[in-house]
Amino acid sequence: QVRPVESGGGLVQAGGSLTLSCEHSGRTGSTYYMAWFRQAPGKEREFVAGIRWSGGTTYYADSVKGRFTISGDNAKNTVSLRMNSLTPEDTALYYCAASTKLWLARVSLWNAYDYWGQGTQVTVSS
Repeated sequence: QVRPVESGGGLVQAGGSLTLSCEHSGRTGSTYYMAWFRQAPGKEREFVAGIRWSGGTTYYADSVKGRFTISGDNAKNTVSLRMNSLTPEDTALYYCAASTKLWLARVSLWNAYDYWGQGTQVTVSS
């Protein structure tokens, strides 16, 4: 097993932008969805955005719609998350996840994903 590897986190001022990247080089032939989740201190892990490789359908949490954009390269099994108009409420550890399931009824469920990265910290100052 090879876990996804995230990069691109950091410290940014409110209103700023940041792009996270994730590469999942293991078992590229069997990944059907990739997603970003986040977890802030004292809070549960929450879905942020996802992408289904077949057809390129994207999914977003209501809290990030219009501000975040997920994109990716199916052949390379890489996914990015462009985050604009960041607020302190976006501060969290961001995780990249990959699912080998052909179809997900709910993309936002964390237990639908088989591989998880170690996370990259995003801190937004006010």
